[in-house]
Amino acid sequence: MNTSVRKVRKEDVEDLKTVLDSIELFPAEMLEDMISNYFNNPESKDIWFTATADEVPISIGYCAPEALTNGTYNLYAIGVRKDVQGKRVGSKMMAYLEHQLKQQGHRILIVETSGTDDFQRTRRFYENLNYRKEAVIQDFWSEGDDKVVYWKRLK
Repeated sequence: MNTSVRKVRKEDVEDLKTVLDSIELFPAEMLEDMISNYFNNPESKDIWFTATADEVPISIGYCAPEALTNGTYNLYAIGVRKDVQGKRVGSKMMAYLEHQLKQQGHRILIVETSGTDDFQRTRRFYENLNYRKEAVIQDFWSEGDDKVVYWKRLK
């Protein structure tokens, strides 16, 4: 599969909802409100990006500056359509994001995920991309579901 990664465009929204419906990252009906500032505010520092196959979005990513920091971004969401998972699309997306952030002079990328067994593959994904486990916050998401924070220096 030949994929490329680029910034999200307005015409991608319906395809991005299909991606979200396939992976249950967050409810697809939330997307339009979440992404509206990115489309409507030229001053927005948010980064919404997607991998495409034949120009059709097959993934979604959302990253934004961490408030009150200098050069630190937080990856709030990343997901690949269920039927194309395991084909290095997520790795390409992370490489794209890291490159974009470095080019803009940013220093650090933070990634937060769940500590449950269901997210073991996700944690391994970040570790394989040289993210360091920086913190575990017990029972953060819910009782028995810890927040695991990963960190990577971009320079």
